[in-house]
Amino acid sequence: MTAALVGTLLAGCESSSGTARSTSAPQLPWDWTGIIGTGQSLSVGARARAVLSTNQPYGNLKLATAKLPWPVDPNDPQLNLVPLVEPIGRLAPNYPSSWPENIDGETPHTAMANQLSVMVRAATGHDFVSVHSAVGEDGQGMIYIKKDAVQHGLNGHSYIGALTETRAITRLAKAAGKTYGVGAIVISHGETDAGNHDYEAELYQLWSDYNTDLPAITGQTRKLQMIISQQNSLAEHSASTQAQWQAGVDHPADLVCSGPKYQYPYFKDGVHLLAAGYQMLGEKYAQVYYQRVILGNNWQPLQPVAIERSGAVITVRFHVPAPPLAWDTNFSNPHPSIAQWHQGRGFEVTSAAGERITITSAEISGDAVILTCAADPGPGTLVSYAMVSDHLKMSDPYPGTTHWGLLRDSDPFIGATTQKPQPNYCVAFDLPAP
Repeated sequence: MTAALVGTLLAGCESSSGTARSTSAPQLPWDWTGIIGTGQSLSVGARARAVLSTNQPYGNLKLATAKLPWPVDPNDPQLNLVPLVEPIGRLAPNYPSSWPENIDGETPHTAMANQLSVMVRAATGHDFVSVHSAVGEDGQGMIYIKKDAVQHGLNGHSYIGALTETRAITRLAKAAGKTYGVGAIVISHGETDAGNHDYEAELYQLWSDYNTDLPAITGQTRKLQMIISQQNSLAEHSASTQAQWQAGVDHPADLVCSGPKYQYPYFKDGVHLLAAGYQMLGEKYAQVYYQRVILGNNWQPLQPVAIERSGAVITVRFHVPAPPLAWDTNFSNPHPSIAQWHQGRGFEVTSAAGERITITSAEISGDAVILTCAADPGPGTLVSYAMVSDHLKMSDPYPGTTHWGLLRDSDPFIGATTQKPQPNYCVAFDLPAP
């Protein structure tokens, strides 16, 4: 038997199947904490302009830009802070659009902010106020949201928009006698870059640029966290989907994958989320931020850490945030029309020649999943999870996307806004079996 270690993913965690424990009290360095959301259409809200989060019970804030046109002066007296509700900003008049008129509907931000307020208050008795910005651009790849982006018509304003909002909020916080710093960048992106094999490097560069430019405005010394969610809707063996997980493996202190999005309610197109799906995504972002930034834990998603092959049997070992592993019983079975993988529960095995290898069973054993194939797939085998679609969408328990799996942990976390359980679902991945 041979084995391949995926990477040193778990530095600071006690085991590949344990949940890291905090070594310090909650860290609350500022009166107001900035959260900046960027990306493409999944970062700027629900289709049909639907909104659910229209009340702000915890004092969380957003910047109101009045009717100011681009470019916006951060010192303009018309800019002011108002309660954070959806829509978080001005609705996009058409497509394409860009900040400050870039919002389509409910975003993850209000649910994220309110979840953080609930968690911090429960732990400390203190209020936690976050100030949220959403600067993503509908349908635009990394080329339009990065620093020094291409300016093309309305597009290319995202990065400058984030700096503009941060300058304005810093000024308004000082006037209000409040300390302020930016805690995280959350990025919901990757569909346009599904074939971009430089995407991981570009994600890290985006974090690096923000981590240089935002502290220069706020005066903070604390580094920013980047929280990334996977895209699970477009392309087979999507380079961006792999990179969104791999970036957290290769840069574990600064970037982290919150997990996939295939478990959330989708719009009928199978690409965008329903408003309730955005709320659930925001709650997951909050959980990850609370663990990583406020508690200082080395939280990692449900992800593979090692893979072994012995003939026709492949064993994939996992880091499990909240054991034990389990199969989701609510979702319809993945690969409904791919006979070779119908028993794989989301796993996919491909030979070096590109042939689909029949999986006869997928069984959980402790922190591992054991895949039994109909025959030895041989050297050069690729083991994947939720990376191949047969173009049929998940049908249960609600409209879904076309790439999904059934593997999850047993995290008891329940979202404060949706009251929905939120276990951690396995990241989508491609890994070579030795």
